[in-house]
Amino acid sequence: MKTMLEKLALTLVALAMISTSASAQSKVTIAVGGGACLCYLPTVLAKQLGEYDKAGLSVELVDLKGGSDALKAVLGGSADVVSGYFDHCVNLAAKKQELVSFVVYDRYPGEVLVVSPKHTTEISSIKDLAGKKVGVSAPGSSTDFFLKYLLKKNGVDPTSVAVIGVGLGGTAVAAMEQGEIDAAVMLDPSVTVLQGGHSDLRIFSDTRTAKDTLAVFGGEYPGGALYSTAAWIAGHDKEVQALTGAILNTLDWIHGHSAEEIMAKMPPNMVGKNTALYLAALKNTIPMYSQTGKMDPKGADAVLAVFSESSPDVAKANIDVTKTYTNTFVDRSRKTTGSNAK
Repeated sequence: MKTMLEKLALTLVALAMISTSASAQSKVTIAVGGGACLCYLPTVLAKQLGEYDKAGLSVELVDLKGGSDALKAVLGGSADVVSGYFDHCVNLAAKKQELVSFVVYDRYPGEVLVVSPKHTTEISSIKDLAGKKVGVSAPGSSTDFFLKYLLKKNGVDPTSVAVIGVGLGGTAVAAMEQGEIDAAVMLDPSVTVLQGGHSDLRIFSDTRTAKDTLAVFGGEYPGGALYSTAAWIAGHDKEVQALTGAILNTLDWIHGHSAEEIMAKMPPNMVGKNTALYLAALKNTIPMYSQTGKMDPKGADAVLAVFSESSPDVAKANIDVTKTYTNTFVDRSRKTTGSNAK
């Protein structure tokens, strides 16, 4: 009997320890603007590597169609943090909504304006998109902003183009291959998948590399980042610091491993059946991932300049762009870990 009681006591102690450990983890919900897109890979990979757990966080990733939907989730209170493009923070500042980016994982936006293989003969320049149907991940998302900027830059009235939400994955590829839309702003792995079947794919603008990003924007242009409302960040210092550390560790891991090793860690449903094309897309994307996690002030200025040019509301709002991001949590993490990541 004594042995049984001892065993029962040990079991109860173990259960208590598990319960205490679980309750010690802070719960955070991150809304992702299209998890299968390689631009958001660090957020998903951090979970696959167990970095959130190590940081004392119980993180739920909610996969949504586009960045605008992820943003709505946070503003509506159904998620705590957005894993999406920094430009939303600048755009919403014009509407007096304080959103703050606290760790950046994409140095470049990685957006590509591509012509549907079915419509190559009739569309030879961006000017030819007037009156056409162009796909974006979701209306109001960063892909939509990018499209409007390129149209205006090339003398095309953005209102003359029908913007169609087609997502970022297989739905976008299918819409392009079937000719349901005339062109689209796409991201990898979808661009590389489409190129795999159409080697003569017509690309008008490609921001997957430093060279092309500089050509389009005149400087580095930050893409994916973790951000939330200024109020949530102010009230959740511990959680924000933990999220920042998890992403920084993941970025360090990415730059210390091969594309093959990274792919092996990703969920099979995100990799898809054609692993060769996914791997090719990943190899193209790795240089896009930040090595520091920090916001480049010049990059933030470039985002403001782009939006000021294409949005009258932003232009007249006198936005202080330094209030749309902070490097405090990254600096604190790097100081604590002693990492010399660049």
